[in-house]
Amino acid sequence: MSTSVQLRATLADALTEDGTLTDSRWRSAVEAIPRELFAGAYFQEVPGGATTHYRPVRQGDAGWLEGIYTDQTLITQLDGRIRPDDVADGTASGSPSSSSTLPSLVLRMWQQLDVRCGQRVLEVGTGTGYSTALGAHRIGDGNLTSIEYDPVVGTAAHSAIKAAGYTPRLIIGDGLRGDPEGGAYDRLIATCSVRYIPVPWLHQVKPGGKILVTLSGWSYASGLALLTVTGPGAATGRFLPGYTSFMIARPHDRPPRPALALLPGEERVSLIDPTVVGTWTGSWVAQLAAPSAERLGMGTEQILLDVSTGSQARTASGTDADWVVVQRGPVPLWDRVEQAVQSWQAAGAPHQEGFGITVSDARQRVWIGSEDGPGWDLPI
Repeated sequence: MSTSVQLRATLADALTEDGTLTDSRWRSAVEAIPRELFAGAYFQEVPGGATTHYRPVRQGDAGWLEGIYTDQTLITQLDGRIRPDDVADGTASGSPSSSSTLPSLVLRMWQQLDVRCGQRVLEVGTGTGYSTALGAHRIGDGNLTSIEYDPVVGTAAHSAIKAAGYTPRLIIGDGLRGDPEGGAYDRLIATCSVRYIPVPWLHQVKPGGKILVTLSGWSYASGLALLTVTGPGAATGRFLPGYTSFMIARPHDRPPRPALALLPGEERVSLIDPTVVGTWTGSWVAQLAAPSAERLGMGTEQILLDVSTGSQARTASGTDADWVVVQRGPVPLWDRVEQAVQSWQAAGAPHQEGFGITVSDARQRVWIGSEDGPGWDLPI
C-alpha cells in the first residue's frame, strides 16, 4: 500500500508534468503537507438516480488515501451542516457547501497571484485549510491571514493547520468584509466566488496590489479575474484563461425561490440559438445580462427565473428550424440575454480572457476587449 509521503511525491510529479507546478517552492509545499489532515473524511458522489447522493469515505475504507491524493475536489460538507462523520450508514443528499478544492486549481491560483517574498496575503475562504497550509509553507506564517465564514469549518481547519505545523493568523468571520482589523495587504486570494468585488477588499489591498477572485452569480456561471488595485476603492483587471468555478460566498448566494411554476407569457421567435447559453462563456454572458436570474434547463430548452421580480423566460424548439421564447414579468430577461450574446458574438465570441473588469466605489463593469467595448454592470 502506498504511503502518504509516496502519494504526495506522485501527485507533485503529476502536477509538474502537466505544467501546473512551475515553481519548485510550491512543489516543496505539495510534498510537505499531508492532505489527509484536512480531508480525513470526505463525500463521494454515488452515480445514477434522479437525486444526487453522496457516500462518506473515511480512514480505513478502500481507496481512502489514494482518493485524497487524486487531483480532485473532495466534498467535506453538505447543506452547511452535514459532514461525512454525521452519516452513520448509507448515503446523504444535499448541496455541497464546503470542500477541499482540487490541488491543481489551488496551486495554479497561488502561482497566478504572483506572491513575492515578504508580501502580506489575505486569503478569503479557509475551507479545510489545505490551501492555507500550502500558502503558509511558501510565504511564511507571519505573512498570511485567512478568513473562514463557517465557524465549524474554521475550527476544524485551525486544528488541521496546527497539526501540519503551521500558525498563520486565522479568523472566523465574513471574509467579504475583509480583515476586521483593516490592513494593508499586497495580495488577496479568494477560494469562494462572489457576485461583485466587495468594497472593503479595495481598501485593504495596497495600490499596486493584486486581487485574484472568481466572479459568479445566481446562474452559477464563473470567470476568474486578476485585478490590480489602482487606488483606494478602485481596480482594473482581466479574466484569465481556463475554466474555474468555486462555491459562491454564502452572503452572495441567491435567496430561496418558491417551487418552480412556469406561467404563460408572450411568445415570439428567439433571435439566438438557445444552446449557446449552455456553453461556458455563453452562460457567463447571459448571467452578466440578467444577474438576478437563475438559469435552468439545457440544450434548446432554457429557463430563466428572476428571483427578485418573478420575471420568467423559457425557450423551446419551434417550427421551420426556429426557436421560440416565452417571456413574462417586468424584466424582459431573454431580450437582455439576446442583446448581450449578439454583442459578444459580434466581438468574435472570445473566451473569458477576452474580457476585463473596471471597479470603483460607484460602479463595477465587465467589458469585452477594452473599457470602451460592450459591457455590463455587476449588481453591487
